[in-house]
Amino acid sequence: MIRSIVTLAVLVAATPAAAQTFQSTAMIDKAVAGFTGRAIGEDGGARTPVDTRLKLTSCAMVTMNWRTPAHDSVVVACPDPEWRIFVPVRMAAPAVVEPSPLAPVAAPAAKPVIVIKRGDPVSVTAGTEGFSVERDGIAVNDAPVGGRVLIKVQDGKPPIQAIATEPGKALIPGGE
Repeated sequence: MIRSIVTLAVLVAATPAAAQTFQSTAMIDKAVAGFTGRAIGEDGGARTPVDTRLKLTSCAMVTMNWRTPAHDSVVVACPDPEWRIFVPVRMAAPAVVEPSPLAPVAAPAAKPVIVIKRGDPVSVTAGTEGFSVERDGIAVNDAPVGGRVLIKVQDGKPPIQAIATEPGKALIPGGE
């Protein structure tokens, strides 16, 4: 008799946990398909179904939003009890455009020509048309025309940054 009462007590105690309902992942899949307008596996739809092993507490009303403006995943959230998951969206593969056999082939981009080399003496100018200041220094790095170059103008001080304009000359931007 005592053994049957203990067994009955264990069954009653286990019933609420066993009876707890979880959010249906199939319902989440349907809701995401409705939100995106695309079926699972289609471009613009969920990549795969939501993992059925998820044990999310049942929610009366889930909300859905795009995670980013790129529409790369859907945020499925429940306000009470609070939980959220991210459902990745299958993005369309970029279209491959085959070049026309009659189209000219673009030449490979040429490497920029270095006009200031590390260790070169450089004259740095700063100012405007009406007033300018010029200072001599030594280049810390290589730079092409229009490239940034660091110039050491005084020992013990950090180098200044300028734009290479021609061999041996650089300009501090902002004074034009």
